[in-house]
Amino acid sequence: MAKDILINWQKKSGERQKIYKQYLHRADKNTVLKQLPVLHEEAFSKVDCLQCANCCKNYSPRFKTPDIKRISKYLKMRESDFIEAYLKVDDEGDYVAKSLPCPFLGVDNYCSIYDQRPSDCQRFPYTDEDIIIKRQSLTLKNSTFCPITYYVVEKLIEAEKGK
Repeated sequence: MAKDILINWQKKSGERQKIYKQYLHRADKNTVLKQLPVLHEEAFSKVDCLQCANCCKNYSPRFKTPDIKRISKYLKMRESDFIEAYLKVDDEGDYVAKSLPCPFLGVDNYCSIYDQRPSDCQRFPYTDEDIIIKRQSLTLKNSTFCPITYYVVEKLIEAEKGK
C-alpha cells in the first residue's frame, strides 16, 4: 500500500493542491510536528533521491554567506570568483545558482560538493521541520516536484482522516 501512494504522484499532487492548502491552513502544528520524524524517515526509505534529483535539476537553493565561504574554500576559489562563476542574485536578494540544473549536479545525480552543500540543500525538503506548516506556500510548491514532500503531506492528511 505504501509504495502505491507514490504511483503517479506528480499528477496526484497537482490535482490535490487545493486539498493540501486547506489541510496546511487548518492543521494543528503540535500534532503535525509529532508525526514528522516518523513520516520523514518513512518517506526517505521509500524514495531514492538519486533517482529523482528534481530539486537540483529545477530549483536553486539560497547560497548564504557561510555556504559561499565554505564552498569557495573547498573549491580553492576566492569567494568573489565563486560568486561570479556560479551565482546570481534573485528577486528576493538571495544568491542562487546562475544556471539549472545546479552546476554541482553530476549526470549520475550525485552532488560534487555534497559534504559542503548549502544549508538549504542539507535541510531540503524540510519534512522534519516546522517549515512544513510555517511556510505553507513553500510546502505546496515542494509537493509538486519532490516525492518526499508529497508523501509526507499525503500521510499527514491520511492520519487526520483516521482520527
